[in-house]
Amino acid sequence: MTSRMFACAAGVAAAVPLAGCSSPLDGPRATPTRVGTHFTARSDGEPPSVFRERDDSAHAPMLGPDSGPGDYVAYALYNSPEVEAEYQRWLAASDRAPQVGALPDPRLSLGFFVDEVETRVGPQQARVGVQQSFPWPGTLGDRKDAASMEAAAAWRRFQAVGLEVTRRVLVALHELAYLDAAIGITDENLGLLGSFEEVVRARYRVGAGSHPELIRVQVELGQLEDRLVRLESMRPAFAAELNAALNRAGSTEVPEAPGMPDVVAAVEPGVLAETARRNNPGLLAMDERVEAERARTRLARKDGLPGFTVGLDYIVTGDAPAGPIPESGDDPIMLTFGLSVPLWRDKYEAGVRESVARRLAAAYERAGEANRIDAAIHRAWFEHTDADRRVRLYELTLIPKAEESLRASLTGFRAGETRFLDLLDTERTLLEFAVAAERARADRGIALARLNALVGGPVETRLAGEEAPVEVEEQEAQP
Repeated sequence: MTSRMFACAAGVAAAVPLAGCSSPLDGPRATPTRVGTHFTARSDGEPPSVFRERDDSAHAPMLGPDSGPGDYVAYALYNSPEVEAEYQRWLAASDRAPQVGALPDPRLSLGFFVDEVETRVGPQQARVGVQQSFPWPGTLGDRKDAASMEAAAAWRRFQAVGLEVTRRVLVALHELAYLDAAIGITDENLGLLGSFEEVVRARYRVGAGSHPELIRVQVELGQLEDRLVRLESMRPAFAAELNAALNRAGSTEVPEAPGMPDVVAAVEPGVLAETARRNNPGLLAMDERVEAERARTRLARKDGLPGFTVGLDYIVTGDAPAGPIPESGDDPIMLTFGLSVPLWRDKYEAGVRESVARRLAAAYERAGEANRIDAAIHRAWFEHTDADRRVRLYELTLIPKAEESLRASLTGFRAGETRFLDLLDTERTLLEFAVAAERARADRGIALARLNALVGGPVETRLAGEEAPVEVEEQEAQP
Protein backbone atom coordinates (compact mmCIF):
# COMPACT_ATOMS: atom_id res chain seq x y z
CA MET A 1 0.00 0.00 0.00
CA THR A 2 2.78 2.42 0.87
CA SER A 3 4.63 1.83 -2.39
CA ARG A 4 1.39 2.32 -4.28
CA MET A 5 0.77 5.59 -2.46
CA PHE A 6 4.21 7.02 -3.26
CA ALA A 7 3.91 5.92 -6.87
CA CYS A 8 0.65 7.87 -7.05
CA ALA A 9 2.32 10.89 -5.50
CA ALA A 10 5.10 10.78 -8.11
CA GLY A 11 2.52 10.54 -10.86
CA VAL A 12 0.61 13.57 -9.59
CA ALA A 13 3.83 15.61 -9.33
CA ALA A 14 4.88 14.65 -12.85
CA ALA A 15 1.45 15.50 -14.23
CA VAL A 16 1.70 19.10 -12.97
CA PRO A 17 5.13 20.45 -14.12
CA LEU A 18 4.78 23.83 -12.49
CA ALA A 19 8.07 24.57 -10.78
CA GLY A 20 10.26 27.13 -12.47
CA CYS A 21 7.88 28.01 -15.30
CA SER A 22 6.09 31.23 -16.09
CA SER A 23 2.62 31.75 -14.87
CA PRO A 24 0.01 30.70 -17.47
CA LEU A 25 -1.85 33.83 -16.43
CA ASP A 26 1.03 36.04 -17.60
CA GLY A 27 0.71 37.47 -21.07
CA PRO A 28 3.76 37.74 -23.39
CA ARG A 29 6.11 40.56 -22.40
CA ALA A 30 9.54 41.76 -23.40
CA THR A 31 12.28 40.73 -20.99
CA PRO A 32 15.14 43.20 -20.50
CA THR A 33 18.39 41.90 -21.91
CA ARG A 34 21.13 41.11 -19.43
CA VAL A 35 23.74 43.85 -19.51
CA GLY A 36 27.32 43.04 -20.40
CA THR A 37 28.86 39.68 -21.20
CA HIS A 38 27.75 36.37 -19.71
CA PHE A 39 30.49 34.23 -18.16
CA THR A 40 30.16 30.63 -17.03
CA ALA A 41 31.00 29.95 -13.41
CA ARG A 42 34.14 27.96 -12.70
CA SER A 43 33.98 24.30 -11.70
CA ASP A 44 34.22 25.23 -8.02
CA GLY A 45 31.06 27.33 -8.35
CA GLU A 46 32.84 30.65 -7.81
CA PRO A 47 31.95 33.41 -10.31
CA PRO A 48 34.74 34.36 -12.72
CA SER A 49 36.94 37.42 -12.43
CA VAL A 50 36.36 40.40 -14.67
CA PHE A 51 39.72 39.98 -16.46
CA ARG A 52 40.51 36.38 -15.60
CA GLU A 53 37.99 34.25 -17.46
CA ARG A 54 40.81 31.82 -18.26
CA ASP A 55 43.47 30.48 -15.93
CA ASP A 56 46.11 31.96 -18.20
CA SER A 57 48.32 34.79 -16.97
CA ALA A 58 50.05 35.24 -20.32
CA HIS A 59 47.64 38.05 -21.20
CA ALA A 60 48.14 39.97 -17.95
CA PRO A 61 49.51 43.47 -18.64
CA MET A 62 53.04 44.13 -17.44
CA LEU A 63 54.95 47.32 -16.70
CA GLY A 64 58.47 48.05 -17.86
CA PRO A 65 60.85 50.96 -18.43
CA ASP A 66 59.16 51.80 -21.74
CA SER A 67 55.58 51.61 -20.45
CA GLY A 68 53.35 54.55 -21.33
CA PRO A 69 50.29 55.99 -19.58
CA GLY A 70 47.99 53.54 -21.36
CA ASP A 71 50.03 50.61 -20.05
CA TYR A 72 49.75 51.91 -16.49
CA VAL A 73 45.98 52.31 -16.87
CA ALA A 74 45.60 48.79 -18.30
CA TYR A 75 47.68 47.36 -15.44
CA ALA A 76 45.60 49.20 -12.85
CA LEU A 77 42.27 48.06 -14.33
CA TYR A 78 43.48 44.46 -14.48
CA ASN A 79 44.61 44.43 -10.85
CA SER A 80 42.22 46.89 -9.19
CA PRO A 81 40.29 45.40 -6.24
CA GLU A 82 37.68 48.18 -6.62
CA VAL A 83 37.00 47.19 -10.24
CA GLU A 84 36.84 43.51 -9.30
CA ALA A 85 34.45 44.24 -6.41
CA GLU A 86 32.03 46.15 -8.64
CA TYR A 87 32.22 43.41 -11.25
CA GLN A 88 31.24 40.80 -8.68
CA ARG A 89 28.37 43.03 -7.53
CA TRP A 90 27.16 43.15 -11.12
CA LEU A 91 27.34 39.36 -11.37
CA ALA A 92 25.35 39.08 -8.15
CA ALA A 93 22.73 41.56 -9.40
CA SER A 94 22.50 39.77 -12.77
CA ASP A 95 21.69 36.49 -11.05
CA ARG A 96 18.88 38.11 -9.10
CA ALA A 97 16.40 38.31 -12.01
CA PRO A 98 16.04 34.51 -12.50
CA GLN A 99 15.29 34.18 -8.79
CA VAL A 100 12.58 36.82 -8.48
CA GLY A 101 11.02 35.95 -11.85
CA ALA A 102 10.31 32.32 -10.95
CA LEU A 103 7.11 30.94 -9.52
CA PRO A 104 7.10 29.78 -5.90
CA ASP A 105 7.90 26.12 -5.46
CA PRO A 106 4.90 23.77 -5.67
CA ARG A 107 3.72 22.23 -2.41
CA LEU A 108 3.42 18.47 -2.14
CA SER A 109 1.31 17.18 0.74
CA LEU A 110 0.85 13.66 2.07
CA GLY A 111 -1.78 12.64 4.63
CA PHE A 112 -2.89 9.43 6.32
CA PHE A 113 -6.35 8.86 7.77
CA VAL A 114 -5.89 7.83 11.40
CA ASP A 115 -9.49 6.67 11.36
CA GLU A 116 -10.25 5.53 7.83
CA VAL A 117 -13.30 7.09 6.27
CA GLU A 118 -15.65 4.37 5.17
CA THR A 119 -17.36 4.99 1.87
CA ARG A 120 -19.55 2.86 -0.35
CA VAL A 121 -16.63 2.02 -2.64
CA GLY A 122 -14.15 1.38 0.17
CA PRO A 123 -12.21 3.03 3.02
CA GLN A 124 -10.23 6.19 2.28
CA GLN A 125 -6.74 5.48 3.62
CA ALA A 126 -4.44 8.36 2.51
CA ARG A 127 -4.34 11.51 0.45
CA VAL A 128 -1.61 12.92 -1.83
CA GLY A 129 -1.86 16.48 -3.07
CA VAL A 130 0.17 19.02 -5.02
CA GLN A 131 -0.50 22.75 -5.21
CA GLN A 132 0.99 25.60 -7.21
CA SER A 133 0.45 29.28 -6.51
CA PHE A 134 0.34 31.94 -9.26
CA PRO A 135 0.57 35.69 -8.66
CA TRP A 136 -1.55 38.19 -10.56
CA PRO A 137 -0.70 38.32 -14.28
CA GLY A 138 2.37 40.51 -14.90
CA THR A 139 3.76 40.27 -11.36
CA LEU A 140 6.66 38.01 -12.28
CA GLY A 141 7.53 40.17 -15.26
CA ASP A 142 7.62 43.31 -13.12
CA ARG A 143 9.87 41.57 -10.61
CA LYS A 144 12.26 40.57 -13.38
CA ASP A 145 12.15 44.07 -14.86
CA ALA A 146 13.10 45.64 -11.53
CA ALA A 147 15.92 43.15 -10.98
CA SER A 148 17.21 43.59 -14.54
CA MET A 149 17.27 47.36 -14.13
CA GLU A 150 19.20 47.00 -10.89
CA ALA A 151 21.67 44.75 -12.72
CA ALA A 152 22.03 47.39 -15.43
CA ALA A 153 22.67 50.01 -12.74
CA ALA A 154 25.33 47.73 -11.23
CA TRP A 155 27.02 47.47 -14.63
CA ARG A 156 27.07 51.27 -14.92
CA ARG A 157 28.62 51.51 -11.47
CA PHE A 158 31.26 49.03 -12.61
CA GLN A 159 32.05 51.33 -15.54
CA ALA A 160 32.17 54.34 -13.24
CA VAL A 161 34.70 52.64 -10.97
CA GLY A 162 36.85 51.85 -14.00
CA LEU A 163 36.81 55.51 -15.01
CA GLU A 164 37.69 56.57 -11.47
CA VAL A 165 40.63 54.15 -11.34
CA THR A 166 41.79 55.49 -14.70
CA ARG A 167 41.60 59.04 -13.37
CA ARG A 168 43.55 58.15 -10.24
CA VAL A 169 46.33 56.55 -12.28
CA LEU A 170 46.62 59.50 -14.66
CA VAL A 171 46.58 62.02 -11.81
CA ALA A 172 49.34 60.09 -10.02
CA LEU A 173 51.39 59.91 -13.22
CA HIS A 174 51.01 63.64 -13.87
CA GLU A 175 52.00 64.46 -10.30
CA LEU A 176 54.98 62.16 -10.52
CA ALA A 177 56.01 63.61 -13.88
CA TYR A 178 55.82 67.11 -12.39
CA LEU A 179 57.90 66.07 -9.39
CA ASP A 180 60.57 64.40 -11.55
CA ALA A 181 60.73 67.48 -13.80
CA ALA A 182 60.96 69.81 -10.78
CA ILE A 183 63.77 67.69 -9.32
CA GLY A 184 65.66 67.82 -12.63
CA ILE A 185 65.21 71.58 -13.00
CA THR A 186 66.23 72.23 -9.41
CA ASP A 187 69.28 70.00 -9.70
CA GLU A 188 70.32 71.77 -12.91
CA ASN A 189 69.94 75.17 -11.27
CA LEU A 190 71.85 73.91 -8.27
CA GLY A 191 74.79 73.13 -10.53
CA LEU A 192 74.51 76.54 -12.16
CA LEU A 193 74.40 78.27 -8.81
CA GLY A 194 77.39 76.22 -7.66
CA SER A 195 79.40 77.56 -10.60
CA PHE A 196 78.30 81.08 -9.59
CA GLU A 197 79.58 80.42 -6.08
CA GLU A 198 82.99 79.37 -7.43
CA VAL A 199 83.21 82.52 -9.54
CA VAL A 200 82.27 84.77 -6.63
CA ARG A 201 84.69 82.96 -4.33
CA ALA A 202 87.52 83.42 -6.87
CA ARG A 203 86.67 87.09 -7.32
CA TYR A 204 86.60 87.55 -3.56
CA ARG A 205 90.07 86.05 -3.20
CA VAL A 206 91.58 88.55 -5.63
CA GLY A 207 89.64 91.44 -4.13
CA ALA A 208 87.30 91.91 -7.09
CA GLY A 209 84.23 90.65 -5.20
CA SER A 210 82.60 91.48 -1.91
CA HIS A 211 81.96 89.33 1.12
CA PRO A 212 78.17 90.05 1.10
CA GLU A 213 77.98 88.69 -2.46
CA LEU A 214 79.69 85.47 -1.37
CA ILE A 215 77.37 85.11 1.62
CA ARG A 216 74.33 85.80 -0.54
CA VAL A 217 75.21 83.15 -3.11
CA GLN A 218 75.91 80.64 -0.32
CA VAL A 219 72.50 81.39 1.21
CA GLU A 220 70.85 80.91 -2.18
CA LEU A 221 72.79 77.69 -2.62
CA GLY A 222 71.60 76.40 0.77
CA GLN A 223 67.97 77.25 0.00
CA LEU A 224 68.17 75.49 -3.34
CA GLU A 225 69.75 72.42 -1.74
CA ASP A 226 66.92 72.38 0.81
CA ARG A 227 64.34 72.58 -1.99
CA LEU A 228 66.00 69.68 -3.81
CA VAL A 229 66.08 67.54 -0.66
CA ARG A 230 62.41 68.31 0.00
CA LEU A 231 61.41 67.40 -3.55
CA GLU A 232 63.37 64.17 -3.48
CA SER A 233 61.87 63.23 -0.10
CA MET A 234 58.37 63.78 -1.57
CA ARG A 235 58.90 61.21 -4.32
CA PRO A 236 58.21 58.09 -2.18
CA ALA A 237 54.84 59.58 -1.17
CA PHE A 238 53.93 60.31 -4.82
CA ALA A 239 55.13 56.83 -5.82
CA ALA A 240 53.01 55.29 -3.04
CA GLU A 241 49.90 56.99 -4.46
CA LEU A 242 50.62 55.53 -7.88
CA ASN A 243 51.30 52.10 -6.39
CA ALA A 244 48.02 52.27 -4.50
CA ALA A 245 46.17 52.93 -7.76
CA LEU A 246 48.08 50.01 -9.33
CA ASN A 247 47.27 47.72 -6.36
CA ARG A 248 50.95 47.28 -5.54
CA ALA A 249 52.85 47.61 -2.29
CA GLY A 250 53.55 51.23 -1.45
CA SER A 251 57.29 50.57 -1.27
CA THR A 252 57.46 49.21 -4.83
CA GLU A 253 60.07 51.11 -6.79
CA VAL A 254 58.62 53.40 -9.45
CA PRO A 255 60.90 54.48 -12.30
CA GLU A 256 60.89 57.94 -13.80
CA ALA A 257 57.39 58.87 -14.90
CA PRO A 258 56.65 58.31 -18.61
CA GLY A 259 56.23 61.22 -20.93
CA MET A 260 52.67 62.51 -20.72
CA PRO A 261 50.85 63.57 -23.90
CA ASP A 262 50.89 67.30 -24.57
CA VAL A 263 47.23 67.63 -25.55
CA VAL A 264 44.32 70.01 -25.00
CA ALA A 265 40.57 69.40 -25.03
CA ALA A 266 39.05 70.37 -28.37
CA VAL A 267 35.41 70.51 -27.22
CA GLU A 268 33.54 73.32 -25.48
CA PRO A 269 32.20 72.75 -21.96
CA GLY A 270 28.56 72.96 -23.03
CA VAL A 271 29.05 70.09 -25.47
CA LEU A 272 30.93 68.11 -22.82
CA ALA A 273 28.11 68.63 -20.31
CA GLU A 274 25.54 67.43 -22.84
CA THR A 275 27.69 64.38 -23.62
CA ALA A 276 27.98 63.63 -19.90
CA ARG A 277 24.18 63.62 -19.54
CA ARG A 278 24.12 60.80 -22.10
CA ASN A 279 27.30 58.89 -21.25
CA ASN A 280 28.24 59.45 -17.61
CA PRO A 281 27.88 55.97 -16.04
CA GLY A 282 26.87 57.43 -12.68
CA LEU A 283 23.92 59.23 -14.28
CA LEU A 284 23.04 56.17 -16.36
CA ALA A 285 23.04 54.07 -13.19
CA MET A 286 20.58 56.53 -11.65
CA ASP A 287 18.39 56.29 -14.76
CA GLU A 288 18.31 52.52 -14.33
CA ARG A 289 17.39 52.96 -10.66
CA VAL A 290 14.48 55.22 -11.63
CA GLU A 291 13.23 52.58 -14.06
CA ALA A 292 13.66 49.89 -11.42
CA GLU A 293 11.53 51.92 -9.01
CA ARG A 294 8.94 52.41 -11.76
CA ALA A 295 8.73 48.62 -12.14
CA ARG A 296 8.40 48.29 -8.37
CA THR A 297 5.51 50.76 -8.46
CA ARG A 298 3.70 48.52 -10.93
CA LEU A 299 4.55 45.58 -8.72
CA ALA A 300 3.20 47.34 -5.62
CA ARG A 301 -0.09 47.92 -7.39
CA LYS A 302 -0.29 44.24 -8.34
CA ASP A 303 0.43 43.19 -4.75
CA GLY A 304 -3.07 44.41 -3.92
CA LEU A 305 -4.64 42.04 -6.46
CA PRO A 306 -5.60 38.40 -5.80
CA GLY A 307 -3.26 35.48 -6.22
CA PHE A 308 -4.32 32.07 -7.47
CA THR A 309 -3.66 28.50 -6.41
CA VAL A 310 -4.26 25.37 -8.46
CA GLY A 311 -4.12 21.95 -6.80
CA LEU A 312 -4.61 18.29 -7.50
CA ASP A 313 -5.55 15.76 -4.76
CA TYR A 314 -5.34 11.99 -5.10
CA ILE A 315 -7.17 9.91 -2.46
CA VAL A 316 -5.98 6.36 -1.91
CA THR A 317 -9.05 4.15 -1.38
CA GLY A 318 -9.14 0.51 -0.32
CA ASP A 319 -11.52 -2.22 -1.54
CA ALA A 320 -15.09 -2.23 -0.27
CA PRO A 321 -15.50 -4.73 2.63
CA ALA A 322 -19.05 -5.63 1.60
CA GLY A 323 -17.93 -7.65 -1.39
CA PRO A 324 -17.49 -6.82 -5.01
CA ILE A 325 -19.45 -3.74 -5.98
CA PRO A 326 -19.05 -1.39 -8.93
CA GLU A 327 -16.14 1.08 -8.57
CA SER A 328 -14.82 -0.71 -5.50
CA GLY A 329 -11.30 0.52 -4.59
CA ASP A 330 -11.30 3.29 -7.22
CA ASP A 331 -9.09 6.22 -6.17
CA PRO A 332 -10.83 9.59 -6.64
CA ILE A 333 -8.94 12.59 -8.03
CA MET A 334 -9.96 16.13 -7.11
CA LEU A 335 -8.93 19.38 -8.85
CA THR A 336 -8.89 22.38 -6.50
CA PHE A 337 -8.71 26.13 -7.03
CA GLY A 338 -7.85 28.81 -4.47
CA LEU A 339 -7.87 32.58 -4.39
CA SER A 340 -6.06 34.92 -2.01
CA VAL A 341 -8.14 37.86 -0.78
CA PRO A 342 -6.11 41.10 -0.38
CA LEU A 343 -8.41 42.44 2.29
CA TRP A 344 -6.23 44.92 4.21
CA ARG A 345 -6.13 47.75 1.67
CA ASP A 346 -4.20 50.23 3.82
CA LYS A 347 -1.12 48.02 3.60
CA TYR A 348 -1.17 47.82 -0.19
CA GLU A 349 -1.93 51.50 -0.71
CA ALA A 350 0.96 52.41 1.59
CA GLY A 351 3.23 50.16 -0.48
CA VAL A 352 2.26 52.01 -3.65
CA ARG A 353 2.89 55.40 -2.03
CA GLU A 354 6.26 54.21 -0.76
CA SER A 355 7.29 53.01 -4.21
CA VAL A 356 6.22 56.26 -5.88
CA ALA A 357 8.13 58.29 -3.28
CA ARG A 358 11.26 56.19 -3.86
CA ARG A 359 10.99 56.72 -7.60
CA LEU A 360 10.59 60.47 -7.20
CA ALA A 361 13.51 60.59 -4.78
CA ALA A 362 15.70 58.72 -7.28
CA ALA A 363 14.61 61.06 -10.08
CA TYR A 364 15.38 64.19 -8.05
CA GLU A 365 18.69 62.71 -6.95
CA ARG A 366 19.54 62.13 -10.60
CA ALA A 367 18.67 65.74 -11.45
CA GLY A 368 20.88 67.03 -8.64
CA GLU A 369 23.77 64.80 -9.69
CA ALA A 370 23.40 66.00 -13.29
CA ASN A 371 23.66 69.62 -12.09
CA ARG A 372 26.73 68.78 -10.00
CA ILE A 373 28.42 67.06 -12.94
CA ASP A 374 27.56 70.00 -15.19
CA ALA A 375 29.21 72.42 -12.75
CA ALA A 376 32.20 70.09 -12.26
CA ILE A 377 32.72 69.88 -16.03
CA HIS A 378 32.74 73.67 -16.38
CA ARG A 379 35.17 73.92 -13.44
CA ALA A 380 37.47 71.22 -14.82
CA TRP A 381 37.32 72.75 -18.31
CA PHE A 382 38.33 76.14 -16.90
CA GLU A 383 41.19 74.59 -14.91
CA HIS A 384 42.30 72.67 -18.01
CA THR A 385 42.24 75.63 -20.40
CA ASP A 386 43.69 78.01 -17.81
CA ALA A 387 46.57 75.59 -17.18
CA ASP A 388 47.12 75.35 -20.94
CA ARG A 389 47.19 79.16 -21.13
CA ARG A 390 49.82 79.24 -18.38
CA VAL A 391 51.88 76.57 -20.13
CA ARG A 392 51.93 78.60 -23.33
CA LEU A 393 52.62 81.80 -21.40
CA TYR A 394 55.67 80.31 -19.68
CA GLU A 395 56.99 78.34 -22.65
CA LEU A 396 56.46 80.96 -25.35
CA THR A 397 56.96 84.22 -23.45
CA LEU A 398 58.22 84.23 -19.88
CA ILE A 399 60.86 81.47 -20.01
CA PRO A 400 62.45 82.71 -23.28
CA LYS A 401 62.58 86.23 -21.88
CA ALA A 402 64.01 84.98 -18.57
CA GLU A 403 66.67 82.99 -20.45
CA GLU A 404 67.50 86.05 -22.53
CA SER A 405 67.71 88.15 -19.37
CA LEU A 406 70.00 85.57 -17.73
CA ARG A 407 72.33 85.59 -20.73
CA ALA A 408 72.41 89.36 -20.69
CA SER A 409 73.05 89.40 -16.94
CA LEU A 410 75.91 86.92 -17.32
CA THR A 411 77.47 89.02 -20.07
CA GLY A 412 77.09 92.18 -18.01
CA PHE A 413 78.47 90.47 -14.89
CA ARG A 414 81.58 89.32 -16.75
CA ALA A 415 82.05 92.85 -18.07
CA GLY A 416 81.51 94.34 -14.63
CA GLU A 417 78.35 96.15 -15.72
CA THR A 418 75.82 94.06 -13.73
CA ARG A 419 75.69 93.40 -10.03
CA PHE A 420 75.85 89.84 -8.89
CA LEU A 421 72.61 90.23 -6.92
CA ASP A 422 70.82 91.11 -10.16
CA LEU A 423 72.26 87.96 -11.71
CA LEU A 424 70.95 85.90 -8.78
CA ASP A 425 67.49 87.41 -9.12
CA THR A 426 67.44 86.59 -12.83
CA GLU A 427 68.52 83.00 -12.21
CA ARG A 428 65.91 82.57 -9.45
CA THR A 429 63.20 83.95 -11.73
CA LEU A 430 64.11 81.49 -14.48
CA LEU A 431 63.98 78.61 -11.97
CA GLU A 432 60.53 79.64 -10.74
CA PHE A 433 59.22 80.02 -14.29
CA ALA A 434 60.49 76.56 -15.31
CA VAL A 435 58.95 74.85 -12.28
CA ALA A 436 55.70 76.78 -12.72
CA ALA A 437 55.52 75.64 -16.36
CA GLU A 438 55.81 72.00 -15.26
CA ARG A 439 53.15 72.57 -12.59
CA ALA A 440 50.82 74.06 -15.19
CA ARG A 441 51.47 71.14 -17.54
CA ALA A 442 50.57 68.67 -14.78
CA ASP A 443 47.45 70.68 -13.86
CA ARG A 444 46.38 70.60 -17.49
CA GLY A 445 46.67 66.81 -17.66
CA ILE A 446 44.96 66.30 -14.29
CA ALA A 447 42.02 68.46 -15.33
CA LEU A 448 41.74 66.54 -18.60
CA ALA A 449 41.71 63.23 -16.71
CA ARG A 450 38.91 64.59 -14.56
CA LEU A 451 36.97 65.68 -17.65
CA ASN A 452 37.28 62.16 -19.07
CA ALA A 453 35.85 60.67 -15.88
CA LEU A 454 33.01 63.20 -15.72
CA VAL A 455 32.04 62.85 -19.37
CA GLY A 456 32.15 59.07 -19.24
CA GLY A 457 34.99 58.49 -21.70
CA PRO A 458 37.89 60.19 -23.48
CA VAL A 459 37.06 63.65 -24.78
CA GLU A 460 38.22 64.83 -28.18
CA THR A 461 41.66 66.42 -27.94
CA ARG A 462 44.24 68.15 -30.09
CA LEU A 463 47.97 68.61 -29.74
CA ALA A 464 48.84 71.78 -27.88
CA GLY A 465 49.22 74.50 -30.49
CA GLU A 466 47.40 72.50 -33.20
CA GLU A 467 43.78 72.27 -34.31
CA ALA A 468 43.42 68.71 -35.62
CA PRO A 469 42.00 66.16 -33.10
CA VAL A 470 44.38 63.36 -32.24
CA GLU A 471 44.27 60.04 -30.45
CA VAL A 472 46.03 59.96 -27.09
CA GLU A 473 47.59 56.89 -25.53
CA GLU A 474 46.47 57.72 -22.03
CA GLN A 475 42.86 57.70 -23.19
CA GLU A 476 42.93 54.32 -24.93
CA ALA A 477 42.59 52.02 -21.95
CA GLN A 478 39.04 52.36 -20.69
CA PRO A 479 36.93 49.65 -19.02
